[in-house]
Amino acid sequence: MKEPQTSSARRFLVRFRDDGRASVNTIVALSLPVVIGAVGLAFDLNRGYGQRVMNQRVADMAALATAMEYQRDDAIDIDAVAGMIAFANGLQGASVDATLLTDYPEAGDSAIEVTVSRPIPFMLASVLGFSGSYTVSADSAAIVSSTAQYAAPCFLALDAGGASLVVNGGASINAPNCSVAAIGDLDQKGKSIAASDIISGSGSITLNSGSLVANTLRYGGSLNVPQWNSALPPAKDRHNVATALADPWANNTELGAAVAQIGDADPLPALSDPVTPNGKDFDFSWKPNSAAAAYRVGTSGDYVLPAGTYNIRKFTVGGDNKVTFASGSTITISGGFANGGGSKVDFGDSDVYVNGGFDTGSGGVTIGDGVLWIGSGTASFKGTNTKGDGDVVINGDVALGGGHYFVAGKGNHSFKSLTLGGGGNMLLGDGDLTVLEGIKINGNSELNAGDGEYNIGASKQGYAIKLEGSARLFMGDGAFSAHGDIDTQGGSGIVFGETNNHYIKGDLKIAGSAFFGPGRYTIDGDFENGTGGTTWPQTSTLNGEQYGAAGAGYDMAGRDVSFIASGTLKLAGGAKTKLLAASKSVLGGEIATLLFHSDTTSKASWTGGSNNVFGGAVHLPGTEVSMTGGNSTNGGGTCFMLIAGKIKAAGGAVAGSACVSSDGSSSGSGKTAVKLVK
Repeated sequence: MKEPQTSSARRFLVRFRDDGRASVNTIVALSLPVVIGAVGLAFDLNRGYGQRVMNQRVADMAALATAMEYQRDDAIDIDAVAGMIAFANGLQGASVDATLLTDYPEAGDSAIEVTVSRPIPFMLASVLGFSGSYTVSADSAAIVSSTAQYAAPCFLALDAGGASLVVNGGASINAPNCSVAAIGDLDQKGKSIAASDIISGSGSITLNSGSLVANTLRYGGSLNVPQWNSALPPAKDRHNVATALADPWANNTELGAAVAQIGDADPLPALSDPVTPNGKDFDFSWKPNSAAAAYRVGTSGDYVLPAGTYNIRKFTVGGDNKVTFASGSTITISGGFANGGGSKVDFGDSDVYVNGGFDTGSGGVTIGDGVLWIGSGTASFKGTNTKGDGDVVINGDVALGGGHYFVAGKGNHSFKSLTLGGGGNMLLGDGDLTVLEGIKINGNSELNAGDGEYNIGASKQGYAIKLEGSARLFMGDGAFSAHGDIDTQGGSGIVFGETNNHYIKGDLKIAGSAFFGPGRYTIDGDFENGTGGTTWPQTSTLNGEQYGAAGAGYDMAGRDVSFIASGTLKLAGGAKTKLLAASKSVLGGEIATLLFHSDTTSKASWTGGSNNVFGGAVHLPGTEVSMTGGNSTNGGGTCFMLIAGKIKAAGGAVAGSACVSSDGSSSGSGKTAVKLVK
């Protein structure tokens, strides 16, 4: 019978024990010290781990306490403070070292680092030959100050090359609560740059003459200062670190949509001649023809026509006559209307349709409520002419000369072209105003129009609106489209009403005074402000209304406005300007905090004695803005931001802003909350 396998194995082990007992005992005896040493080493290492936990706790407390003390007084002995904290927490026989770290944990930050080290003697591990001790260390860091969140720039040059932002001569920039910054080099060769923070993102800061006044200087390249000039922040506030600067408007969808509308305008309607059936001639004179004689009052020079329909070929009135139509008439004239000197014609509340020319003579005409439709040809209004409510269509060139007036009530008013000069004046009530071939107003003349939609075409010379010296154009609220330049001369005045978007397909050149009602101004050209000389408010000689009170003392003024242009922004002469952006956006209208934008690469010159108060952002990312010759541009107590390709100030130019960072802790001078960062 075969033995079980378990019994065989047992007998094998017994034989091995009997035959090798001495050798096994020897191995066990030799291994025992190693085992005991390993256990001792583990014990000693565990003691070290416990000490490290203690060291870390003490290092954390010491870093926090030392950082708070340093923030209160940066002259303290940080090693002594850290050591006292360690001792107070029962840590003896340890080495405590404190270090002030710069540009940690982020560029521009500073922190207190505390390292706690204590030797741990070997005990049971000595069995393996370990002797002496080993060092257990722990470190911690607490932030003291941070300039990583610097004050937002209110002057920002986006060019990454040399001379990105330059101040020369007697020029200065003053922005105490925001940053003056350039992605490229920033050169101070002028009077002063004063800001919360002065930053060259990836370039260098050069101080030649004048001063740099700031809580911090930040520069990615170098700081170049002559030995004799000490007018800059102390060394502890200078940070040789790169700063990521970006255009805050670069990807703004609202701005992108606004730029896409440059060149838009409401289409101009077509004007046509009225239908005027052929009829008889009417000669209202002291020797009337048979058609007119039927309405003569006795043998006088007066004619009275009852209500009815009158189809007239040629309508003439002699000198010192009077013609009156009863209200409710329909009057058509196919061969022209001519009024004699000293005569008066009253069409009553009637519809009047005229072809072949219209000449009111020196006595003017009176037309009540109803339609006035004059076809192609010359329309001459002399003397005083009044029109009641109702549409006016004149498919011809309208000219008002010296001392002559045209006054119309409510209704739509359409003209082929409109010229006022030498004291000629026109007052139009509420309603749309359409002029196909431009408005020109010469000196001492005024056009005053009420609320309605404005649609002004271009003249053959390219202007939609042209004002000579002392001319005035006051417009009410309503949609606005100009299909050419708007050009005003010194001493003139223009008022734009309120509407979401004013479309201008051409340059906007203001040399006189201008008052901009709330809304967006979309300009397919340059925006230029010239000599000025006529300040707001101004009072209309036609309706007695005062305009521009909100811009008192300024030549060019506007509030809640945004200008979006294809061209550049030019400021010159002695113009005094006050333009304020809106605090809130309006759908399709003004954009919150944006005052002016253009993608042009043409240079923008702000020169002469121009004095500008801008509230909001002037955004010219591809433009070199040059402020020279006594130009002064600031926020007037509001937040003005200039973001341009390059910014240069020279001569006696002064630029400033009252922008305040939205986060009180973002400024380099702000007190940073102490916290562990390591």
